[in-house]
Amino acid sequence: MGNFALLSDDYRFVDRGNVVPFHKLSKIGGVIGISFLALGGSIHHQSSNAFAEITLILASAGAQDPDARTGFSGAQANDETQGQTSSQVAKASYRIIGVGDIMMGSDYPEPRMDPRVTPGSDPADVIGAEMKSLFQSGDVVFGNYEGTLHTSNAGAKNCRNPAICFVFRSPPFHAKYLKSAGFTMMSNANNHARDFGEEGRRATFANLRATGMSVSGADDADRRLAIQTLHDGTKVSLVSFGHNPGLPTVQDLNGVRALVSKAQEASDIVVVSCHIGAEGSAHDRVTRSTEMFLGENRGNPFAFARTAVDAGADVVFCHGPHIPRAIEVYNGRFIAYSLGNFWTYGRFNLSGYNGTAPIADLDVAKDGSLIAAQIVSIRQDRPGGPYLDPAGTAARRIADLSKRDIPESGIEIALDGTVSWKQ
Repeated sequence: MGNFALLSDDYRFVDRGNVVPFHKLSKIGGVIGISFLALGGSIHHQSSNAFAEITLILASAGAQDPDARTGFSGAQANDETQGQTSSQVAKASYRIIGVGDIMMGSDYPEPRMDPRVTPGSDPADVIGAEMKSLFQSGDVVFGNYEGTLHTSNAGAKNCRNPAICFVFRSPPFHAKYLKSAGFTMMSNANNHARDFGEEGRRATFANLRATGMSVSGADDADRRLAIQTLHDGTKVSLVSFGHNPGLPTVQDLNGVRALVSKAQEASDIVVVSCHIGAEGSAHDRVTRSTEMFLGENRGNPFAFARTAVDAGADVVFCHGPHIPRAIEVYNGRFIAYSLGNFWTYGRFNLSGYNGTAPIADLDVAKDGSLIAAQIVSIRQDRPGGPYLDPAGTAARRIADLSKRDIPESGIEIALDGTVSWKQ
């Protein structure tokens, strides 16, 4: 997020050091928190015409309060900021955006590729300019990469029943494509991470990390924890869990506590990813018990998420059921129990709620607590590729599921996707 400044009667948007005139700023929906600050006084106003939280500072040569601060995004109007760039001044809040499963087309065993996704092409050709703008406005943009990125046939998983078994291999340029869309952080802790064995997984990590994205998900010292350092020096860590061998496991709650605690020590804000729970439209409940699917223990999402928060997680993004599930705010921290299918091309079922998913757009304080949240709804049609859903289907569905499954959280979701919760 950036800061607005009113200097010499000229509105300007300062975003990571880039100054953009106010009249050129594109507003794409959501909630703005605006603070007017003048001579030590403040007036707060809410309007719904942009995704970001924005601060307006009225700077005056005659201002007498050098210690006054705005209340919403932490811009500071005093001598401490003189001579510093916007990237050197610590922000009071950060925009963290999360989506669910991503697999933009597989070329194995036979090609099922989206012809719109090509090397060097603009992701806006698929997702639209507004969604791309949303992603590029985020400080952290997370997704779950469900598959592998390489060109080798070695070690391919042998599927005896192709009706329930899938092997995903995508070309390496997909990593750079996701980075150009705005993604900064990826989990690869899921049941397709080793579709081509350990070498395929290592190649996937290498291709994702080569773009500059922070990536975690394997159960070894180099890949359990990833850290993204923001422009002001704030560190955001990612720890990723799944239900398969070779991953930090969702079933081992003592292990969850230990790894999340380690992440908390290493960073300012902790994001936890979890590939967890039974799959499909029949499994939209947060059951608060262990979920079994295809004979596998897929973990207890409720126990996992709350354990993670108790251990120090600030944001929990779960995925795996391929449909949206409830959200909650627990101890001031945001939990999404399933972000569904965000960008899944080819062999994925996209009928009904399998074809709708949320983008979780969060404003998070420096200490990790949730300030504001919005659910942005997207849809996919066969064969796949996300686009904004003006009907807000995912948001409405998540509102219903949250009231049903976690009523104590008091989740309400407005027509524009704005989330409120019991404080």
